Amino acid sequence: MESFGIRIYKEYFNFAAAHFLIFEDGTREELHGHNYQVAMQIEGTLAEGQDMFIDFLHIKPIVKKVCDEIDHLTLLPQFSRFLEVIDHGDSIEALYNTDRWVFPKRDTLILPIPNTSAERLAQYLCQRSLQALSLKYPTASIQHVEMTVEESRGQCALYRLTFEAPKRLTDILENQCIRSH
Repeated sequence: MESFGIRIYKEYFNFAAAHFLIFEDGTREELHGHNYQVAMQIEGTLAEGQDMFIDFLHIKPIVKKVCDEIDHLTLLPQFSRFLEVIDHGDSIEALYNTDRWVFPKRDTLILPIPNTSAERLAQYLCQRSLQALSLKYPTASIQHVEMTVEESRGQCALYRLTFEAPKRLTDILENQCIRSH
């Protein structure tokens, strides 16, 4: 089968964020931050009479926007089984065992993921990018999507969706919803 695709990895696909991981054994790392870099690859088939899969001019602002949405924030997982996150209106409180953090709400983002690992951030960013892309290309025929999140030079995590047969972007979002929990 023939496929086409694009890979984008611009210098400005980045975000700086604070986070901490809670590991499977219930231990946690210290609150810290990274200057993340993001890349995305999408592959599929061309529609009848088309010469271009997805225009770079349409996808670049989408990926930049989803990076900007989480830039310069403290990221907290909504679906952690170890962390309780409480919205107090103007502040966000996070509770883990005997540890307690209180962050200004404007500096915090609660993400619909179980942990703030680079893998889960890649999954979240992929989902947000696909949602935005579906507005421009609802019938795009997708077979493979990959989002990478590099938390330091030479060290990245990836999230990949691959389908046996190409699927329309709207069908992926409706029927193959990326599950965060």
